[in-house]
Amino acid sequence: MPEKRDYYEILGVPRSAGDDELKRAYRNLAKKHHPDLNPGDKESEAKFKEANEAYAVLSDPEKRKAYDQFGHAGVDGQGFGGFGGFGGAGFDIDLEDIFGSFFGGFGGGSRRRSGPQRGANLRYRMTLDFMEAAFGVERQITINKEDHCDTCKGTGSRDGTQPDQCTACQGTGQVNQRQQTMFGTVMTSRTCPTCNGKGTIVKNPCPACNGRGRRQKAKSLHVRIPAGVNQGEMLTMPGEGEPGTLGGPSGDLYIEITVRPHPIFKRDGYNTFCEVPITFTQAALGADLEVPTIDGPHLYRIREGTQPNDTFTVRGKGIPHLNRSNVRGDHRFRVVLEVPRNLDENQKEQLRRFEQSCSEKNYQKRGSFFNKIKEIFK
Repeated sequence: MPEKRDYYEILGVPRSAGDDELKRAYRNLAKKHHPDLNPGDKESEAKFKEANEAYAVLSDPEKRKAYDQFGHAGVDGQGFGGFGGFGGAGFDIDLEDIFGSFFGGFGGGSRRRSGPQRGANLRYRMTLDFMEAAFGVERQITINKEDHCDTCKGTGSRDGTQPDQCTACQGTGQVNQRQQTMFGTVMTSRTCPTCNGKGTIVKNPCPACNGRGRRQKAKSLHVRIPAGVNQGEMLTMPGEGEPGTLGGPSGDLYIEITVRPHPIFKRDGYNTFCEVPITFTQAALGADLEVPTIDGPHLYRIREGTQPNDTFTVRGKGIPHLNRSNVRGDHRFRVVLEVPRNLDENQKEQLRRFEQSCSEKNYQKRGSFFNKIKEIFK
């Protein structure tokens, strides 16, 4: 008789694998090698049985402990050599969950939850000006959503009376069904078709909501946008989504932020940036510039000999950090040298005399450039 393979090797998981990893590995193997999907394939049938046996042992804490300590000798007779071993051996696995994808679920339909379910989340897109995003703003918005019916208080019954208990499922929302399968007798639960899993039946429906217990409403909300939000970020308003069912909690409202471009400022994280045009004289002699920031003009002294595209930083004049408004980014600005136009003859003559008075020491880059050219062509 051939020696049995290691159970962990069969499932393709490490010895440290948790319950979820074991179940996921078994689910994949079961789907791949199930006899109904591989009719007449003896190799797939053998692998299916092998996976059943491995999972039956490793999914049971006591059997797994014995197997880890003594190997196959510790669990002899506790595995499953064939299809009939599912009943009565502690094989606690949701067959409908694992095989539903290719059987369509036991009982002819996919399984549906009948317990409390959380309501749907909603999304709202909000467009802000640059400064509103930088410093925060408060807005009043209106959303359209399904909410509990005010007329019947969400019961779905006329005049606020309570729905009757479903007699088909005795109020559980589930009906049990016993079926004979290749695994033996399997008891499955499915959503009650009479009450659709609610456990109650509305005999006198509310005329305002037609017995649904909810209706479409327009709801006004006050929203506080914190300072520092940026393009594409999401703000969450818990519980402002649609109501849950069967006592489940409401979903959330997600507010997606869009920020309009600013005519002067750009943003990089929490830092801001702009360009400031300067004259030749300001660049050559240095100057006090009124630099625009999101707080207003800021006086900044640029040095003598400032070059075109030099960049300067004003500390702490950028965007407030989200939820930490006392911490701010920096503001950076780049100087752009503007060459004067429409000069009269007197101005042109002055510039010519000025140019003649300059030497290479006044133009370091120019002198260095032409020296390199001379070396190249010497």
